[in-house]
Amino acid sequence: MVNPTPTTTVTRQDLIDFVVHEAHLLDTRRYEEWNALFADDAFYWVPLVPDQEDGINHTSHMYEDKLLRDLRIERLKSPRAFSQQPRSRCHHLLQVPVVEVLDNAGNRYVVRTSFHYTESQGDEMQFYVGYFFHHLTVQNGALRITLKRVDLLNCDAALPAVQLFI
Repeated sequence: MVNPTPTTTVTRQDLIDFVVHEAHLLDTRRYEEWNALFADDAFYWVPLVPDQEDGINHTSHMYEDKLLRDLRIERLKSPRAFSQQPRSRCHHLLQVPVVEVLDNAGNRYVVRTSFHYTESQGDEMQFYVGYFFHHLTVQNGALRITLKRVDLLNCDAALPAVQLFI
């Protein structure tokens, strides 16, 4: 994956490759590497209702900053995490990501990706469908997530606990 530098221009392919790589890290349980893709002040957000305006003033399924992502990752690694016996596995099936904003001058990029996500644990499987919105910027020569918004098709339904990261 190309890491843009201040002298290079971010391309559509760089953004598409970034989103595909991010999903691969989750599917292969490389959570620390995945979390390193986020800017320090970034959020991972799964809204509770369609067209939700923000994650601060409204309840969400998830609205996780760096500390909460770190805690979830530590729990997933712990042998004492009984909710992870047996361990959960996941698979992301992505449609080709669509670049909605490519603003090299403003260092601002937004990519929308339709997805099917499957989470498996023992005999149980959960399926989620929706859109990812990756808000990205270049920091220290590499693309970083400033916000990952996961809009689930059935976000307003009573959903089971998601163990991993969609």
